[in-house]
Amino acid sequence: MDSSADFIYRKRHLARENGTMSLRIFYHPLYSSLTLPERHRFPLAKYQGLFERLQVQGYPLGEAPAATREQICRIHDADYVAAALSGQLEDRAIRKIGFPWSPMLIERTLRSVGATVAASRHALEQGCGLQISGGYHHAHRDHGSGFCLFNDLVIAAQACLDEGRCEQVLIVDLDVHQGDGSAALCAGRRDIITLSLHGEHNFPHHKATSHLDFPLPSGMTDDAYLTTLQQALSLALRLYSPDLILYQAGVDVHHADELGYLSLSDEGVRLRDAMVFDCAVQHGVPIAAVPGGGYRRDWQQLIPLHMSLFETARHRFG
Repeated sequence: MDSSADFIYRKRHLARENGTMSLRIFYHPLYSSLTLPERHRFPLAKYQGLFERLQVQGYPLGEAPAATREQICRIHDADYVAAALSGQLEDRAIRKIGFPWSPMLIERTLRSVGATVAASRHALEQGCGLQISGGYHHAHRDHGSGFCLFNDLVIAAQACLDEGRCEQVLIVDLDVHQGDGSAALCAGRRDIITLSLHGEHNFPHHKATSHLDFPLPSGMTDDAYLTTLQQALSLALRLYSPDLILYQAGVDVHHADELGYLSLSDEGVRLRDAMVFDCAVQHGVPIAAVPGGGYRRDWQQLIPLHMSLFETARHRFG
């Protein structure tokens, strides 16, 4: 009898041969439904704005399922998960995460983590899957940080490995802030590989060690960034043989971002996304992607930058 991995591999390649590959984007209304303190730094409304833009433009949208406790506990400490789900985290731990605890925060987080899992499964079957939230790369095994409660990227990678859908996952993290949680969670592993391009002098102050780290100087512009990214992707594909790429596409690399120190233009962000997707297509590797970070008081200015991710995916996967 064929293994699950063999079955998915044959199904995916048959879909390509028959031209039946399909793009899907996962979303849930709770993404923009939290009540946050006045002037909170997190631009929560951007998710509803993204959803409305994608809906108007006819993108294929699906409701995000909730991640299971079992999926989360495969990556995070069981006591931490229990405390987070039940509202028993200490005040210090809540402050480190950056969101006030509420039942809605938990439901929103479970839906967002579940969406990344669903997008990854869809990618392995149909070539590409996306979601509108996600990218919680600062979440560590026993604590959250930087607006991240549970690490959806690593949870999704582990779920796909556990289900026999793939054997090696490459997390490509291009948020301006290093994915220290992802790096720490995957340290020493050979089945989940972490690649990070990030601002050298930005949060977090203490960086973890990814499999491949590229710390970037403040003020880096398009040409230097894209050259570095091309070299990083080429190295990663030479050293490893991933059968799934998870792409964290934070737009806080943009020159106008209020919490980023890099200086990419609008076109630089678009070319970055195109380079990652083209790399996946050229190597025949399924790709799932999440928008990641982007911080401006006027959150509507983030929408065109985040839309680059979805437009690039639709252009290549339909």
